Amino acid sequence: MRIDLHCHSTASDGTDTPAELVRGAAAAGLDVVALTDHDTTRGYAEAIAALPEGLTLVTGAELSCRVDGISMHMLAYLFDPEEPGLLAERELVRDDRVPRARGMVAKLNELGVPVTWEQVERIAAGGSVGRPHVATALVELGVVPTVGDAFTEEWLADGGRAYVEKHETDPFEAIRLVKGAGGVTVFAHPAAAKRGRTVPESVIAELAAAGLDGLEVDHMDHDADARVRLRGLADELGLLVTGSSDYHGSRKTVSLGAYTTDPEVYGEITRRATGAFPVPGTGGA
Repeated sequence: MRIDLHCHSTASDGTDTPAELVRGAAAAGLDVVALTDHDTTRGYAEAIAALPEGLTLVTGAELSCRVDGISMHMLAYLFDPEEPGLLAERELVRDDRVPRARGMVAKLNELGVPVTWEQVERIAAGGSVGRPHVATALVELGVVPTVGDAFTEEWLADGGRAYVEKHETDPFEAIRLVKGAGGVTVFAHPAAAKRGRTVPESVIAELAAAGLDGLEVDHMDHDADARVRLRGLADELGLLVTGSSDYHGSRKTVSLGAYTTDPEVYGEITRRATGAFPVPGTGGA
């Protein structure tokens, strides 16, 4: 089995629609794909309707969190999307995305960059707006050559000249909420140092004690040394180890299925989840 547990669609900051994403996953030879858009479940219905036969969909989300001033992302799998506590927190995070993005546009204007809110809205195309949409606007304007080049201290990285904070969930609270909704939690790309400061291992140990299920180890932002270190940490803390592409369509160079999760780990995730179940494809439109 080939299993990719971290993918984005146009419901947040990917460039493939949910339907295009699941069709692309099948074409890439995947058996299981997870839809994990940022702080939203908007793409579920379209993905399920288009799900090809032979492909299983894991519903999820990537939750925006912050601990000790450090931004981090928590992958949540197979939770009940209507559970009131987690739903309210996701909406709180999502509602803060628009004023935050508007604030980044204003800062960029102050820096002499002629980006407009209308441009960012067009790029987001109704998705959950975020920094990648502002970064794409900078690419369109020729300010930076790639989306990744916008995530520096000069522009949009944490603490950068055009950075604006948003509401982010305490990860301990995120674990509690996801568990309360019957879901499973995995710390996304925990050693992605090029994105900014990373969470110390001591805090990861505290998260594990609070119920964190796993670490995303095999990821494009982790070099070989980081993967070895994270595998050792996961083993020490009794955490599951996942791998995934963090696919964003044309917004990133990584392809679907570039990194995958062991079938036994996937099986354990599905065993732990009680809020929702993987959806088998029956040949969607």
